[in-house]
Amino acid sequence: MFDPVVTRDPTAVQVEVQKAYLGMFPGGEKLFVPRVFGWAIECFTGHYPEYLAVDARYHDFEHTLQGTLCLARLLACRHQAGAKPVATEKLFQLAIVGILLHDTGYLKRRDDVEGTGAKYTATHVYRSADFALRLLAGKGFTREEIASVQNMIRCTGVDAMLHEIPFQSKLEEVLGHALGTADLLGQMAAEDYVEKLPVLYAEFVEAAKHDRGHTDFISKFGGEHDLMQRTPSFWQDYVKPKLDRDFDGLHRYLNQPYPNGKNWYVDCIEANMVKLREHLAARV
Repeated sequence: MFDPVVTRDPTAVQVEVQKAYLGMFPGGEKLFVPRVFGWAIECFTGHYPEYLAVDARYHDFEHTLQGTLCLARLLACRHQAGAKPVATEKLFQLAIVGILLHDTGYLKRRDDVEGTGAKYTATHVYRSADFALRLLAGKGFTREEIASVQNMIRCTGVDAMLHEIPFQSKLEEVLGHALGTADLLGQMAAEDYVEKLPVLYAEFVEAAKHDRGHTDFISKFGGEHDLMQRTPSFWQDYVKPKLDRDFDGLHRYLNQPYPNGKNWYVDCIEANMVKLREHLAARV
């Protein structure tokens, strides 16, 4: 069982990521985690040049922090299990950078005053990869390091063709799959996931109005209630197979104890599906 962490609090999440990082790499750079968290906070709070604070209500900074916490835990548990290939310190660092930046595609430039960043739902993965390029190039990252971060970010796309991503190593691919795993688990296990589903639908509606050519997914839903009704099957028929098949079952490293213990994230998601079904039944 993991210690409870308030994911609205960047400092609380930073402490847990630092614990995971130095647990894996005792001689690691102690200022790395605080530094990259500082970059992310600047980006999402409107202190990065030319960009506004995040205004998407579902894909907010807490959403990013939920995924970041899950990724750090997953990589630490994988390391403790002795999995191969063994994560290097550098690629661990790049994975943390990747998860912190994976939804920067929802950020708007200062002269972008129409709507919220949710309008970029259909293109946010590409925008996030571009944002990472600009930010990291300015921080002195090498071309290869930036490519690693971009490849990991691409793993979070709902329609990502994982076999087409030009990973530079098997380990980079594994960590990219871990990032995609954490993005899904972190949000769906959240205590307020069910309550935020109407907010997610509102983001979809805004995205469809903004870019009709790239939002075919919105046509699948007959409304907010329909999205909520479809969410249990989304978990059962899309997310679980994706975790097992596309992302190599990496979520199982979160089983405590490994390999046959309970998985806190999966248990929380299953509880959310029960809660959602009860909520829907009460509305009939």
